[in-house]
Amino acid sequence: MPNSKAEMKTERDEQPVSRVSEYKDRVAKLKEIKNLGLDPYPAKSGKTHSVNEVLSDFGKIEKNHSKVILAGRLRSLRAHGNLTFANLEDENGIMQIAISKKEIGPDSYKNFTKFVDMGDFIETQGECFVTHKGENSILVKNWKFLTKTLRPLPDKWSGFKDEEERFRKRYLDILANEEVKNAIIKRAKFWKATRDFLDKNGFMEVDTPILEITTGGADARPFVTHHNALDLDVYLRISAGELWQKKLMVAGFEKIFEIGRVFRNEGMDAEHLQDYSQMEFYWAYADYEKGMKFVEEMYKYIAKETFNTLKFKIRGFDIDLGKKWEKYDYQEIIKEKTGIDILKTTEKEIKEKLDKLKVEYDKKGFNITRAIDNLWKYCRKSIAGPGFLVGVPITVSPLAKRNEKQPELAQRFQVILAGSELGNGYSELNDPLDQKGRFQEQQKLREAGDDEAQMFDQDFVEALEYGMPPTCGFGFSERLFSFLVDKPMREAQIFPLMKPKK
Repeated sequence: MPNSKAEMKTERDEQPVSRVSEYKDRVAKLKEIKNLGLDPYPAKSGKTHSVNEVLSDFGKIEKNHSKVILAGRLRSLRAHGNLTFANLEDENGIMQIAISKKEIGPDSYKNFTKFVDMGDFIETQGECFVTHKGENSILVKNWKFLTKTLRPLPDKWSGFKDEEERFRKRYLDILANEEVKNAIIKRAKFWKATRDFLDKNGFMEVDTPILEITTGGADARPFVTHHNALDLDVYLRISAGELWQKKLMVAGFEKIFEIGRVFRNEGMDAEHLQDYSQMEFYWAYADYEKGMKFVEEMYKYIAKETFNTLKFKIRGFDIDLGKKWEKYDYQEIIKEKTGIDILKTTEKEIKEKLDKLKVEYDKKGFNITRAIDNLWKYCRKSIAGPGFLVGVPITVSPLAKRNEKQPELAQRFQVILAGSELGNGYSELNDPLDQKGRFQEQQKLREAGDDEAQMFDQDFVEALEYGMPPTCGFGFSERLFSFLVDKPMREAQIFPLMKPKK
């Protein structure tokens, strides 16, 4: 067998065709197939083996003259008079099949050569044999259509020239690009490894609402929709159920997590999208120091299980998750890189510094909290990691406990990799009066025009009044995966949102 799918390219594969005329030709074939009483779209297949199963046990199957039924998509056709060779592809491999007029009969062979096109799905029943060139193959005894395709596939080796079209027709991009397919497989492994790690450490998976009356758990602008049955506006959640999960801690659960979709109606760039997957866990009787040790172990486990390595090349940085994880002090780094002490500065001073550094920022609802955050985002770009950001001000951490020795700082930690934040956790605030006061401050910021400030949630405050144990909470999004594969967020998603084609 050839070593790669690319080696199976044939002259017929390379010949340019008019896609419009080929579409019409295939529609005509479809009508003729139906007129002959053949079913081009049967509901089921009698498939008995995958391609890889046949290839891995080929000798035994051949020796026993066992019948095998394969099903898949045709990726090439090579006609030689009364004999046609083709490559049949399923999810896990490609195998050569041989269709002989002598074996299947003249009528069936005529139908095959006349009606079958590359890209069609067929089922074949046959026996294993080795060609005179030494290639393990299937000699077809019977065949039938599973799906007659009407549109030709894009060129498998050059793929799409237009990037927008590639994302718009992602299913074809996956077919044409092995790297894209492999990234999707790794994405599944990434989330499975996350779930497995938490399961092994005694965490229980939960589901919390996606539609909320008030959003909580992050600083972000939400999507708004209308609930017709209740006749009220609701929001798509901006976190993976942070406040709901904390209510479950009040209810007596001690280790819980959720993996689900979150939605933020904000900017779009290589690191940010509006619709993505996120994991959050909550751990009773643990603080942020204990959380850091646990998260480091989790990241190493996920990386090893997904990529079989702890070393990565990300955004130009060489990252080794296996080396000692550093701690980066928020206040010290900003002061070192900009000369500003964030605990003694003013909004005006930071604004002047941001303008001097040519940092672009959203001026709507701009305040001291947003000013400090933008300054930090400028400074973090040169930090390779791996490590944890600590010493974050309480003003930008409305859900975190205060540092016992420095009340102006939060018991908060963020994972830093390749100049970005790829995980966020706290010793969760469980003082209801302190939480109420911070919500009130956030509400003032919202009323002053800051759409990303958190909403006042009286129900959550009331839940805290019934008592929540000391808790460590932490979360990361699929941005971590996009960094580990070193791809923009949109590239790392399976079906990124696209504008309709005009």
